[in-house]
Amino acid sequence: MEDVTDDAPMAASTALRLDSISPPSQLAPAQQLAAAREVLRREAIALWQVSHRLGEELNDALNLLHACRGAVIVTGMGKAGLIGRKIAATLASTGATSHFMHPAEAFHGDLGRVRCGDVVLMLSQSGETGEVLQLLPSLDQAGVPIIAITANGQSTVGRAARVVLPLGELDEACSLGLAPSTTTTAMLALGDALALVLSSMRGFTAEDFARYHPGGSLGRKLARVDEVMRPLVDCRVALVTQTVRQVIVGCGKPGRRTGAVMLVDAAGKLAGLFTDSDLVRLFEARDEAALDEPVSQRMVASPTTIGSGARMSEAIKLLADRKFSELPVTDPAGKPIGMIDVTDVVEAPEAMAQADPVPSTPVRIFPGEDVYAAG
Repeated sequence: MEDVTDDAPMAASTALRLDSISPPSQLAPAQQLAAAREVLRREAIALWQVSHRLGEELNDALNLLHACRGAVIVTGMGKAGLIGRKIAATLASTGATSHFMHPAEAFHGDLGRVRCGDVVLMLSQSGETGEVLQLLPSLDQAGVPIIAITANGQSTVGRAARVVLPLGELDEACSLGLAPSTTTTAMLALGDALALVLSSMRGFTAEDFARYHPGGSLGRKLARVDEVMRPLVDCRVALVTQTVRQVIVGCGKPGRRTGAVMLVDAAGKLAGLFTDSDLVRLFEARDEAALDEPVSQRMVASPTTIGSGARMSEAIKLLADRKFSELPVTDPAGKPIGMIDVTDVVEAPEAMAQADPVPSTPVRIFPGEDVYAAG
């Protein structure tokens, strides 16, 4: 175990004393800010201290968790219990089978959740919490090893544990030194350390993470494009040999349509895109004759695509970086299988923060005109 040195950031001796400032009703704005900063400073120092107290016992705890063939059961009472719920959720989301067991409920039937092969992660600052202590005989009888996160390794919980992860003596951040704050922050951080290092030991991958987080913008970015794209049956597709008019008339689709027509050659390979913006420009130029010209003369040739199986994060980056509104998805043979439309990824903040409705691939429609951007 490393000794805790005296060079922790902003040593306590130079810190603002929370109990030396004015009563809360008299706090000026500057004092409020100073008090809040002091709470954060104290908690940051506590994390620094705990990190330096850790030694081989952390390896022992990780090896025990890695060898677990059952579930990691997290338990704790009060504020420690609330932290335990979060640790259990983090363990579960990073690949470890885990759930929280309330000590009081456990003593009234929930001990039936505990099975041979499980490991209990027990949180108790004092190591003498009554509701937690009453679990010890049953856990011992079941032969379930305990990993304890506690300040006192010689406490009842500490003596009953297979491995003790020491918090040490930490001062709470409140002016009274009573409200659990610094200690619960340290418990939470130590739980995160266990979960994240354990996930690395187990070879937890981005694919695994996507499987456990299918919802929301995070799940959307980790998903495969095939899961999010509009399938080919819902996309507008036409032959590259058709005229602009034929493409427009023949590509009607009910419902919300994509903003581009995918143009394919005789072999079914993607040859180009004709966007709604391209059509608008023809109307703005009052060039009716262009409607009966081959669409190949007006399309975006060899458009940017994304391959089947790619992640949505890659698609979102392409849409955002290149200011595209549509991104065709192709198979290994270059045939379109679907379309990612920017409106389908509106929940992805990275894309929407940078998205611009003006597409960006340069194409020249009429001789002598300046190039414009087409998607």
